[in-house]
Amino acid sequence: MKLLIKNGIIIPMAPSLNLAPLNKGFPGSSGGLEAGGLKARENLESRNYLTGSIAVDGEQIIHVGSVPESFVPDRIIDASGKIVMPGLVNAHTHLSMGLLRNYADDLDLFTWLNEKIWPVEAHLREDDVHAGSLLGVLELIRSGVTAFADMYFYQQSTCRAVEQAGIRANIGATFFGDIRETEARLSDHERLYQVWNGAGNGRILIDTAPHSIYTCTRETLAAALEFSREKNNRIHIHLSETFRENSDSRKTHGVSPAAYMEESGMLERPVYAAHCVHLDPGDMDILLRNNVIPVHNPSSNLKLGSGFAPVPEMFSRGMLPALGTDGASSNNNLNMMEELHIASLIHKGISGDPTVVSAYEALKMATISGARALGIDHLCGTIEPGKQADIIIIDTHVAHMQPLHDPISAVVYSAQAADIQTVLCAGRVLMEDRRVLTVDQEKVLRQAAAQGASLISRSRS
Repeated sequence: MKLLIKNGIIIPMAPSLNLAPLNKGFPGSSGGLEAGGLKARENLESRNYLTGSIAVDGEQIIHVGSVPESFVPDRIIDASGKIVMPGLVNAHTHLSMGLLRNYADDLDLFTWLNEKIWPVEAHLREDDVHAGSLLGVLELIRSGVTAFADMYFYQQSTCRAVEQAGIRANIGATFFGDIRETEARLSDHERLYQVWNGAGNGRILIDTAPHSIYTCTRETLAAALEFSREKNNRIHIHLSETFRENSDSRKTHGVSPAAYMEESGMLERPVYAAHCVHLDPGDMDILLRNNVIPVHNPSSNLKLGSGFAPVPEMFSRGMLPALGTDGASSNNNLNMMEELHIASLIHKGISGDPTVVSAYEALKMATISGARALGIDHLCGTIEPGKQADIIIIDTHVAHMQPLHDPISAVVYSAQAADIQTVLCAGRVLMEDRRVLTVDQEKVLRQAAAQGASLISRSRS
């Protein structure tokens, strides 16, 4: 199908478009810029946005800005006065933990895990994960997410939910525990990879996901490394989330978690590492020279009292952090619009410097940097010809978005998830006018409530 997204305020996140700046200020959503032309105004960081249209042919974007008259669309979406930008990338979550939302709160990480979460997860079934995954993809789509990275159990159930919903996902084959437990899971991981890697027209990828250095023995980490080598996939892991993790690593291994990862050979693979809160300069040097992409999870880190990742220092060193929500039981939502807002604000307050983690940098974390972390930046993360059409459209005709002096600032500092009207992934419309088209919302909500209650009841019996 040929689709035209017409007359939007486009934030392409693609400097390669080489858009020429306007000399006049942005007039707001009521008009004033030439619709359809490759005219743009640079914001304060010399990053461009423009008014214009986007032509999509099947899965692919073929024109941005000016669209030739020879392009005859089968359908037109009028984006006049609305912001059009790449779909958001949630680079670290545990999707079906939404079933444990608001179950265990106001606790530190290790108390939360050991006394609340792991005892319940011991009773998890495949139908729980499927119900939780459908709930999760529904929430992600409604907050503008078109791609995510997941690490959890019964991964095939999550894959089925992803395939149905039409979203994009890197699903982690989870490694956890000692080598005996790991060897028992390897046949499942092999089957997961063979059946689901590349499924959904390439939207589903299977990554290697050792939980952390404190839940995996050295032998299990070695098995995860070998699996990643064999499958030529990426490694997704928690790293330096808490001070205790770091101090335990130094007591047990004599080095920090980052140094232990490097010594074990894990960093020879492409790695994206969740949290990275307690990094010293030496740790950041290790991650930088090994091209590790940190994934910032500010809401979860705040809620669990884990600390503040050194994101401004990461940027100053040339690192490209991504952004994630973590699971909905430690956040307690999957709202990437909220994560954007918090990610930009907290570092200004901590540092006393309002210039750090600018609106554009936060937006990069949630789009192109997330796509790089997942190894899909050749497909999505920006709006430019040749990329797949992972696109969201944001309504600006609401009180908290007007006047629209700077669309980039408006997205990060003003917009809410409820402002996202339309979501496309690989050219397919997943949500239109706030109605998700690929899953039955009422059925999903009913099933999730029932499975969540059943899971807790089973854990107490």
